[in-house]
Amino acid sequence: MASPAQPTPDVARFADMFSAMGAEPRLRIIRLLLAAHPKGLIAGDVQSELGIPASTLSHHLDKLKSEDLVTVQREGTFLWYRANTETLSQLMNFLYAECCTRNQAVAPAEVDGLCSITGHGSGC
Repeated sequence: MASPAQPTPDVARFADMFSAMGAEPRLRIIRLLLAAHPKGLIAGDVQSELGIPASTLSHHLDKLKSEDLVTVQREGTFLWYRANTETLSQLMNFLYAECCTRNQAVAPAEVDGLCSITGHGSGC
């Protein structure tokens, strides 16, 4: 097994995802789309909810989409954006594997506790 200090393709991939979410508007977009899961939102609803100008919103959505954090689906004249929960789950599992299982820097019960606070149950 590679040590956490050794670069792997997964580490680079997850670093790119964290980088994409590192901008405050993008993190707000992800949280909003997670709240709207599984239906998602059209771009205009994201724009009005977050107050992000259309051109800026398009840039942020494209960045999130390029890292597979957001999916888009055309339905008629609307583009529906959804948080890609499969990718986000992989990202959470990546962190969980290092912090909560191998060296227990964070006790697994604490993660389960966070999941129960959000109403998602054990292990989220």
